[in-house]
Amino acid sequence: MDATAAKIVLAVQRGDSINRIASKIDVSYSWVYDWIERLDDAKIIANTDNGIQIVDHEMRQQYAEMMAALYSRDTISQEDAYVIPHFAGMEFAYTEIDAAYVWTHGGFQIARSHDDYPVFIEVHDRDVERWIAFFQQFGVDTTINERPDASDVDGNVHYVLFPKTGDIDAEWVDGNPVIRLDDTVSQMMENRPAYEPALEIIADEYDRDIDASHHSAMSANEQR
Repeated sequence: MDATAAKIVLAVQRGDSINRIASKIDVSYSWVYDWIERLDDAKIIANTDNGIQIVDHEMRQQYAEMMAALYSRDTISQEDAYVIPHFAGMEFAYTEIDAAYVWTHGGFQIARSHDDYPVFIEVHDRDVERWIAFFQQFGVDTTINERPDASDVDGNVHYVLFPKTGDIDAEWVDGNPVIRLDDTVSQMMENRPAYEPALEIIADEYDRDIDASHHSAMSANEQR
């Protein structure tokens, strides 16, 4: 019963590579590789030609209960806030502030603090109740479609769900599923002044014609 082993087993989706699992749980490839071999030998998972899959679902449930108990006892860190959703076994994608955060590789933050850290995820409408129950196991509050006031939630990390009736069109960046870059840019353009630094990063890294520097140029002119 090891926390790293538990994270690996809980984060696995059928067909995952070792590299993807390592990215999901933010652990080095070599360390995950070693644990994959041990879990494979113990017949808890199987490392096949088509990727990794769970074999012992009863052990997975035991790991889930262990991790829920561990996380509910302590304050959840910002890093773990992006690991926990991978344990749910349900499809999701980071959106809103977190879409900008993921696409900029953590280079952009806005309107969050260690004491008030909402995480924004897009989920299937059919899974909303399951997501709420899942986060409750970890002692974490959940709201739907709207960020709550910090005084209305317990703890620092909490999740804001954005239900979607159709498909979740996600891309993978640094081990995290996130809404498409075009959709991310569209969301940021709706509140452009706040997201200008992120737009500049995206314009440079992904060669997007966003004209993201106009706001900073205007600010410089106003200061003259």
